[in-house]
Amino acid sequence: MDADALRTLELIDRSGRRYPLDDPRWRGDDGSPLMLSPIRLDTAAGTAVRALIDTAERSLWRYAAMLPVPAEHRISLGEGWTPLIADRRAGRGIHVKLEWFNPTSSFKDRGVAVMMSHLASRGATRVLEDSSGNGGSSVAAYAAGAGIAAKIIVPAATSPAKILQARAYGAEIELVGGTRDEVGDEAVRQSAAIPYASHNWHPLFLQGVKTIGYEIWEQLGFRAPDNIVTVAGSGSIVLGCDLAFGELRDAGAIYTVPRLLVGQPVDWATIVEAVNGVVRDPDRPRVPTIAEGSSIARPVRLPEVVAAIERSHGAAVAVTDDEIHAALRGLAARGLYAEPTSAVAAAALARFLADGTIRDGQTTVVILTGTALKAADRTAEVFAAAG
Repeated sequence: MDADALRTLELIDRSGRRYPLDDPRWRGDDGSPLMLSPIRLDTAAGTAVRALIDTAERSLWRYAAMLPVPAEHRISLGEGWTPLIADRRAGRGIHVKLEWFNPTSSFKDRGVAVMMSHLASRGATRVLEDSSGNGGSSVAAYAAGAGIAAKIIVPAATSPAKILQARAYGAEIELVGGTRDEVGDEAVRQSAAIPYASHNWHPLFLQGVKTIGYEIWEQLGFRAPDNIVTVAGSGSIVLGCDLAFGELRDAGAIYTVPRLLVGQPVDWATIVEAVNGVVRDPDRPRVPTIAEGSSIARPVRLPEVVAAIERSHGAAVAVTDDEIHAALRGLAARGLYAEPTSAVAAAALARFLADGTIRDGQTTVVILTGTALKAADRTAEVFAAAG
């Protein structure tokens, strides 16, 4: 994106108050998360959106014209441009987006690359992140690439491989007992002393995640799929796809956006409950799930995620751990070694196929967010239980 376009961008909180893009804040004065003002793609004089793509760039930076960070400030490890394959055994026009081909083996690298590029361009020397694993690994990697010190606050129950990865990049690790949300609360407390680079809160993170939507559009021959199926914890993939396909529609590159179809573990289904108008019993315990990356009880952007799903005429379902186990084994049987959190999307796909939400003849993309190599202990339990 050129300098003139960047000067028009602002950060906006839920109350509508606006802040400069270079403001170091991570939330609004009203305490709400920030969103970037709408990006209008430069399609003047009949320029097609596809002409804005730098096809010589084999990373998400091929979409630099759509990103609010000057290309010269990029901090890149080769993230993005991950494979989209036809899942012929699943049939029915289903494709799978393999996000474990990103540098730290999860989709989080997309958002962190853009977020860290922005922070580095603003002179950041130290950052704080809270994560159940993949986000922390990614922030640690890109901080190392940028020469920035990183502290990662991690749930004590996180898979050891994910903690090892973040520590290997040189990050300071603090283990905190309790739920994923309690870890986030601790990070907010510490953000008074350390700049907070939260993948859940920072608005530039979503700008990186939206490139998954641009890639799907390009890899499908510059057309939108009918459906995108994804797991949701905080819902950043939902919001990223909403941004990407909304920008493409507004630029005239597509006419309709894909339906956003979401799966969550049954005891951590805050987004599902909100979409379906279900009021959870406050006394009902939240049972730990094998899909640790999606065990978030209080998504900070819940209203925005629900609005994105509804805007796309999408749907959301809660799946049990037994369904996640079955989906994990089913993916492996097709050569796809996904982590349990990713398998939530496959379990949701089975539901959407069974109930007719996804119909024959439609094009559907299932996003697999990370690899089982980063959750080897949990994955081993699934296959051991299956005999």
